[in-house]
Amino acid sequence: MSEIQLKYGCNPNQKPSRIYMEDGSELPVTVLNGRPGYINFLDALNGWQLVKELKKATGLPAATSFKHVSPAGAAVGLKLDDTLAKIYWVDDLGELTPLASAYARARGADRMSSFGDFIALSDECDACTAKLIKREVSDGVIAPSYTDEALEILKQKKNGNYNVIKIDESYVPKEIERKEVFGVTFEQGRNELNISDDLFSNIVTKNKDLPKEAIIDLKIAMITLKYTQSNSVCYVKGGQAIGIGAGQQSRIHCTRLAGQKADNWFLRQCPKVLNLDFLDNLGRADRDNAIDVYIGDEYEDVLRDGEWQKRFKTKPEVFTREEKKEWLSKNQDVTLGSDAFFPFSDNIERAYKSGVKYIAEPGGSVRDDLVIECADKYNMVMAFTGIRLFHH
Repeated sequence: MSEIQLKYGCNPNQKPSRIYMEDGSELPVTVLNGRPGYINFLDALNGWQLVKELKKATGLPAATSFKHVSPAGAAVGLKLDDTLAKIYWVDDLGELTPLASAYARARGADRMSSFGDFIALSDECDACTAKLIKREVSDGVIAPSYTDEALEILKQKKNGNYNVIKIDESYVPKEIERKEVFGVTFEQGRNELNISDDLFSNIVTKNKDLPKEAIIDLKIAMITLKYTQSNSVCYVKGGQAIGIGAGQQSRIHCTRLAGQKADNWFLRQCPKVLNLDFLDNLGRADRDNAIDVYIGDEYEDVLRDGEWQKRFKTKPEVFTREEKKEWLSKNQDVTLGSDAFFPFSDNIERAYKSGVKYIAEPGGSVRDDLVIECADKYNMVMAFTGIRLFHH
């Protein structure tokens, strides 16, 4: 097909709407099920680029969870430990395939943001991954192929209307890309930057010990940023993004937002949260909402009389500020990537509070010396990439 007619554009009043190949050639995507919309395709095509690059950079199956043209999570297929399996609500599924593990990580890091996501998978969708997708609230999935069993499982979702897209993994877009805004055509060369080990070779801090595992995490951070609406920063640990801050006008606000998400990811692993005694009939989404409130400043909203009984069998104890601070101090060896330079050292100070040890950023600020000095204060390893990764 050279074009696909869509129900509407970003909003129902924006008609007509379609996707098509301007040169009349065939689209690189095939809709196997459902009727994807305008935003679905934006998420699908951005997400596919992200996971394709993650697979190339790491050699591991990759997945991402997209919402409104930015990733809520991205990860590679490393095995989950028991704690992560529990906080991602997959501990009842047994041994996961590497691809299913990648999606469990991508979805699980920020489950609040991933609610109603569009999924991108780097490899053929297997039955294990399809079973995981089927039980989550999601709009659709894009992958290079699907096993027969996986496709049948996905077709049962949303009363048979779940969006399933197949992409031609050999498709290579033109080097020049265009888009229109207010009737004006914008043109630029595609961002074909290759995220390799060499990108992190210019280490500007006193500590220059950058282990292999940190390099993998920095690759994940930078590739994720490449497809995240700017300004953006990304916290990564253990092969997955744990906090993504997208589209903030101020970089410190971006660093704080992503840092809070990274903190929430780690707080969910605290035994006090793991042992919350939920009602048996409370769904995963409601549990996610309850946990998010419980570990935040508005915890009384789920602990007051008349409210806790709707969620828990027994009333939880307050998760005090002191307890949270003590638990968060155990989170270490986190990596942080930024799509542009840090203009002030306050970003480093905030990153340190979320356990950041390794940083990659372009450099080039007039205050680089102060930023490096702050990183040295905390014995961090920081590389200047010399490359900006804005995405709009």
